[in-house]
Parts: sequence; structure tokens; C-alpha cells
Amino acid sequence: MKKIIKTLIFIVITILFTGQLINVTQTSIYAEVPNSNTKTPVNIAVFLYDLNDKWINLVKQNLENIQKEHNSEVNFTFFDAKGNQLIQNQDIDNVLKQRFDALIINFADIRSDSISDIITRITKRNIPLIILGDPTESLLNLVKLNNKAIFISSDNEQCGNLQGQIIVNEWNHNKASIDKNNDNILQYIMLRGRNNNVAADIRTKYSISAINNAGIKTEKIETAYGGWDEETAKTAIESLFLTYNDKIEAIISNNDAMAIGAVKALQKYGFNNGNKEKTIPIVGADGIPEAIDLIKKGFMTGTTIQDPNATAKALYKVGLNLSLGKYALEDTDYKFDSTGITIRLPFAEYKP
Repeated sequence: MKKIIKTLIFIVITILFTGQLINVTQTSIYAEVPNSNTKTPVNIAVFLYDLNDKWINLVKQNLENIQKEHNSEVNFTFFDAKGNQLIQNQDIDNVLKQRFDALIINFADIRSDSISDIITRITKRNIPLIILGDPTESLLNLVKLNNKAIFISSDNEQCGNLQGQIIVNEWNHNKASIDKNNDNILQYIMLRGRNNNVAADIRTKYSISAINNAGIKTEKIETAYGGWDEETAKTAIESLFLTYNDKIEAIISNNDAMAIGAVKALQKYGFNNGNKEKTIPIVGADGIPEAIDLIKKGFMTGTTIQDPNATAKALYKVGLNLSLGKYALEDTDYKFDSTGITIRLPFAEYKP
């Protein structure tokens, strides 16, 4: 009888142990191989400084296309600051009360005093962050405190150099028609995006240095602030043309939208309509379709291409990595510059 009881106890213990082992094994399998049918996309909030900016709008359109192609992986929610940092601050406040896996911010005013507070709050919440734009030194130091935050920016030094080279080539081939007063000095107007804007500062500096490094002397007639906007630039150039008229030998614009405004302003006075003798060289940046069309028609001199699709892909790939807890550059060809946290996307000269 005792042998029977011992045998029964042994059998029961064996069954219980085997059941536990099976349960543990099954749990381990499910943990290692998650059910792909239950996969949900990561949610990324995208804050853009102004959707009236044609290039920024193209970036948004490309992000939307990426979402359509990869709707099981990512969902973008867009917020338009309309050029107002206060509006953007409120949008960010609202989003921080919700559940998003990552944030992409293209600040309306990256030098605003409120930016440091925003970055600090995002860092405290341990939310991955991509800043679309050039870093200031103080902002760079602040963002480095967040090991889930990086910058994605354009190579604005390259942009300025390319713009300058376009002017150099135009001067070398058409100096007789450009140098109206025959003083061997290029008199120009600089159309800047905004005052105290990092991208505008860099593009302005290197476009002129490229011209000077080619042995061409320059004289700035005026700096006009066009706010990256076509209509604002058009109004500014209309006024400046009435003041300086035939003294203007070139217009260098920080972006294409303002360059287009400059073309339209000059056309009002009979310039830049296809007659080379009545054409003032105008160079822009971004490579938006309308600017390229004006170049093909001979109304605008040149531009540098900043591919909005390449920018959108970088935001998507890096944003997805950070949202999933991966290294920002994992499985990409991107590299950080000397800051250690900034990806700089290249420009290229548009060649018809």
C-alpha cells in the first residue's frame, strides 16, 4: 500500500513539474517572437514652423507619402505653428499631456527664450526628440543632456558655397552685362530669411565668401529681411528697386520662395522677363518646383537643391529608431557631424 501511495505521489509531482515546464517554455517563445498581427504603429508628433513655407510643405507631403507606404510602422500627427512660437509652444504643451512615442520639432523661433524650457520638459519625460534645423551653441549643449535627442539639419555651409559659385560662374560668363558701372565690383542685395536665424546666418556668410574667394570683390547695397516668404520679399525688392534701380547687379536669396518674390518684383519693372540685357542675376536655395521653372525660362539664375524627400526619409528612419529604443543611426547610412548629435543633409546645385 505504501509503495502504491509513493508511486502516486511521484506521478502527481512529475505531472505538475512537467506542466510548469511547458508553461515556462511557451511564455519564453511568445516573449522572443511577438505576434506580428498585433503590431501597432509608433505615433510621432511633427511640429512644423509654417506650412506656408513651400519647402516645409513639401517635407510634410513626403512624410504623408511615407506614412501611406508604411502605415503599419508609423503614424505622423502634424501641427502648424503658422510662424508663431507661442502657437507652437501651446501645441507642444498639449501633446506632452498625451501619449506619443517621439517628437519632431521644426521650431518657429529657435532663439526664443521658451525653447530651453521646452527641451528640458521633453528630456524629463524621456521622450525621443528630433529637432529639424540648425542648432545654436546653447541649444546644442542642452540637447546633449537628452540621450534620445538629435538634430537633423541641412548643410547650410555647402548651400552658401554653391550659391556663391553660381554667381561666380555667371559673373565669369556675363560680366559685361552684370557689371553695369564697370568698377569690377559686384554690387548686390542680400535677401535674408530672418534676423538671428542660424541657417540664414550661415548661408549668407558662405555665399559671399565663395564669391570673394574666387577673386571677385563685392559691395552689399542692402540687406532685406524677407522672412522666408515670397510676398514679403517681393514687397521689399519692389521698394529697393525704386531706390537703387540700375545699381543692383545681383540678388542672393537665402531660399527660393524669396528669390521667386524678387523675380516677380523685377518683372513689374520690365526686368527678368527673358531679355539677357535686362536680367539681374538672382540665386535662391531649396530647389522647389516653381524656382526650377523660372530658371528654365531664364527668369532666375540658379538654385541649390535641398531634397524634401531625403529629409522626410531621414526623419522617418531616425524617428522610428528612436521610438523603438534603438540607436538613432541603426541600419542607416547617416553620420553625425563634429557635434556628435547632428545629421547634415547635403545640397546640390541645380543644373538645367
